[in-house]
Formats: sequence, C-alpha cells, structure tokens
Amino acid sequence: MINSERLTATFLELARINSPGRHEAVVANAIEARLKALGFETRRDGVGQIIGGETGNIIAHRPGASPAPPIFLNAHMDTVQPTPNINIVIEDGVIRTDGTTILGADDKAGVACILEALESSLEDGVALPDVDVVITAAEEIGLLGARYFDPAEVVARSGWVVDGGQPLGYIGVGAPSQNTMKTNITGKAAHAGTSPEHGISAIRVAAEAIANMPHGRIDPETTANVGVITGGQATNIVAPSCEVKAEARSQNLDSLERQTETMLNAFREAGERHGAIVDIDVERVYEAFTVPGDSREVTIASESMTNLGITPEPRRSGGGSDANYFNAKGIRCVILGCGYEDIHTTAERIAIGDMTMGARILEGVLRIAGR
Repeated sequence: MINSERLTATFLELARINSPGRHEAVVANAIEARLKALGFETRRDGVGQIIGGETGNIIAHRPGASPAPPIFLNAHMDTVQPTPNINIVIEDGVIRTDGTTILGADDKAGVACILEALESSLEDGVALPDVDVVITAAEEIGLLGARYFDPAEVVARSGWVVDGGQPLGYIGVGAPSQNTMKTNITGKAAHAGTSPEHGISAIRVAAEAIANMPHGRIDPETTANVGVITGGQATNIVAPSCEVKAEARSQNLDSLERQTETMLNAFREAGERHGAIVDIDVERVYEAFTVPGDSREVTIASESMTNLGITPEPRRSGGGSDANYFNAKGIRCVILGCGYEDIHTTAERIAIGDMTMGARILEGVLRIAGR
C-alpha cells in the first residue's frame, strides 16, 4: 500500500538537491542508493562523458517473480533553473517554494512515485515481472540522456514514462517531431546617425522575416515559435549581425517540413531584399511517436486508473519528452502524470494528495503488468 508520508519524504529529499542538467551527481547518488536498497542491480552508462555532464543515466534492473513480459519505467533527475537555495513550503497539503526558485516536481515527483510504487509493491509481495528502471540525465536541456541512451542496456521493450502533471488520468500516447532553426544574419555596420544608408541592419532583416512568417498554432498538429533573438552592438551602430533561434513542431512530418521551409524562406527573402548574408542551421531534435490506444501500455494504465475511480484520458501532447527517444529506439512507452502544476515557473507546486494518487496509479500498473 502506498505510504504517502514516505513518498512525500522521498520527494522532499530529492527536491532539496540542486540538480540542473549536467550537474546531477548528488541526486543520482541518492536515487541509486534507493534503488539498490530495493534489490536492483544498478550502474551508470557513459552518457555523462558524451554530454560533458557529471553523471550518466542510472540504469537499474531487478529480476521478477512473474513470467509476464519485462517492463520499463523512466523519469528524469534534472530540473530547470533556478534551483539553488531552494526553500520549500508545505501549506494546506500543497508543496511549493517561497517563490524564489522552481520546485523541481518536474520530474522529481516522477522519480519519487517510481521509488514508492516499487517499494510498496515489494512490501505487499506483488509478483512483479523483470523491471528495468532508467533515470535519465539532462532531459530539460535537450533530452540528452535519452538521446544518447543505448536501448541494449535494458531488456524491456514496453513501459511507462512518469513525466506528466495534470490531470491524473492523462496517458500521453503521442508527441510531435521538432525542428530547431538557428539563423545567423550578417549585415553591414555603419554609423546610425551620420551614414545609416551605408549599413545593412541585420536586426531589421530578422524583424521583417519574423513578421512575414506564421507563428503559434499553425494547424491542429503543428506549432511554431521564435524564442531567442540576439544582435547589435550599440544604438549608434547599424547592427551588423543578428542571431535568431526558432522551432517548429508537428505530429505530421509533411506539415513540419512545410512550416520549417516557410520560416526558412522568410529569412532568405528578407536577406535578399537587403543584401544581407543569411546562414541557417536546422536540426531535427526528436521524432514524433504514436502509441495505439489498444496497446498493452495504454490498456494497463487505463485499467489501473479505472480501478481507482479515475477516468483515463489518452491523448497526444504538444511537447517532447524522453518518450520520443525511447519509442524511436524500440521501447514502446506512454507518459503518465504525477500531479504537478505550473512547471518551469517559480509558482510550480504539487498537492501531496495528487502525488500520492500518481504513485497509486503506478503501483496499479505494476500489479497488472505482473499478472
């Protein structure tokens, strides 16, 4: 039976450890110690060296007592920033910070739910199948742990990624592909007061391009955003350079390519109008995935939720996660929620009752998977 007090204590222990991407060694040690105490064989892979981080992914395996197929569980141990000097407040059953840092429930609540669901199941004598747990590094800075993960490290080819918030009935069955675009525009410097006509403003080129491309919700499956603009030297200098970082996402690859090309053409055309040099680098960050609604992963999660009086809500997400890479690498998995809200902001919070229910859902998944 899920122990809410133990779950909360585990989450608070993890949340108080500062662990931005590439700096997760301390929290990794704490998580690995808990997995070892539950009878898991653990190791770290070489991803830390690949990405220049303190640690690789934690890979843990525990032989099961059930002949059912092996299962895979995942959450990530890094958080967005700011996290130093976190001051946690618990009020009316809700965990948050004092408002100066994020909380890190994304995804330390997911890690805590995995640890508690496993411990509770083992305490109750549940016949689990073989279980592979992968706790990834550097998810928040480009899904790096999952990107460089070798699927040969685990035997399971089916599982659940515990990295969602509300509602608790959420089952993430799909997510888009994403292209990122970094555009460097080279213009020509000139004095802005005495001879602006001799210059070519890279910032103006960028502004015209951005104004002439579609943004936001493009269609039901496609979105686009310009997120970062840097350039210029001073107000009295016609800007000789400007860098623009943008992205496009879609469940439909044809739509993704059309939107990407539309954005690229806007930059090219603006550069040609003004005689600027435009250099664009496009990267496919991750591939889309879709898990069928009648899959084992969805069916088991739905049964666990229904048993707890929660209505399952299978749906596709607009964001990427480690699940994109795991599915692409042959480990079919869906995403489960653990109750957090307002992630990536200093208003981030999680209700203890919701986190407890998230752990109960996962415990139910483990029981059903072992049948």
